[in-house]
Amino acid sequence: MEHVDHILVVDDDREIRQMVADYLQKNGLRASTAADGREMRAILDTNAVDLVVLDLMMPGEDGLTIARNLRAGKHRAVPVVMLTARDDQTDRIVGLEMGADDYVTKPFAPRELLARIKAVIRRTRMLPPNLQVSEASRHIAFGHWRLDTTARHLLDPDGTVVALSGAEFRLLRVFLDHPNRVLNRDQLLSLTQGRDAEAFDRSIDLLVSRLRQRLQDDAREQSYIKTVRSEGYVFSMSVTLVGEDE
Repeated sequence: MEHVDHILVVDDDREIRQMVADYLQKNGLRASTAADGREMRAILDTNAVDLVVLDLMMPGEDGLTIARNLRAGKHRAVPVVMLTARDDQTDRIVGLEMGADDYVTKPFAPRELLARIKAVIRRTRMLPPNLQVSEASRHIAFGHWRLDTTARHLLDPDGTVVALSGAEFRLLRVFLDHPNRVLNRDQLLSLTQGRDAEAFDRSIDLLVSRLRQRLQDDAREQSYIKTVRSEGYVFSMSVTLVGEDE
């Protein structure tokens, strides 16, 4: 049987969440709705969900808090498209840093939201992960470093925590999931940007530079992330899964 993508719409406005759910179902998707974070978690615990559409401005537990908690829990891999009533750059940046994969500003055209949902799902599935991180082995080790996939931060050779931005975490995770494989800029941009990147966007180079600084990876030596001329980048270090206390 062909898989039908299941979208969970989380919004305290009953009319909006029902309108979105109806539109998605009319366009061949399966849709469920939740009025708050508690209902969202209940559905995630009992259903396979391919993407969450999450309202930013909700009373009580708001969308940013829900997104942060979602990324720290067992459903951390589920992609999120955030809805925001304010076209505010700070809100968008914070939302993406909290783990949202894209955002749509209210009022929005349902057709645009559908396009965003499909684009995020497509990006998420572009490169199937090679590493399946379990609760027992939430750390990924490479060289003298470890990435804590739950807390979403680095541990340096001395065990000191190195904080990562959302984009830095996503980029490092892509590299760790695909070691010794050349990834071009389009692939990296699609998997780390909240929006479809422009064809000639070079922001991935800046992001790679920032990540190299986090890893203390000399741009000339390139022990971890090597530049492959005219092709992209390759993570050249071996990668292993380890238990939290190992």
